[in-house]
Amino acid sequence: MVALTLDLDAETEARLDRAAREAGIPKSRFVADLIREKFSAIWPAELAALAGSWGNDFPELEEIRAGLPSDAPRR
Repeated sequence: MVALTLDLDAETEARLDRAAREAGIPKSRFVADLIREKFSAIWPAELAALAGSWGNDFPELEEIRAGLPSDAPRR
């Protein structure tokens, strides 16, 4: 495990104190959880590179739905 020192302004420190207290966890765990959450939202480069790779071959919505029965009525 790595120790990390953060320099925070007074307002940010107060917000961190409050949020960690409300979550019932130590500040270090609160910050570690935020870092893990941030990194989990980053797609691997290999996956991001696939965006748009199908070109114009992907069917339009109307083509996908063609021949399907009508949807059930909504309330």
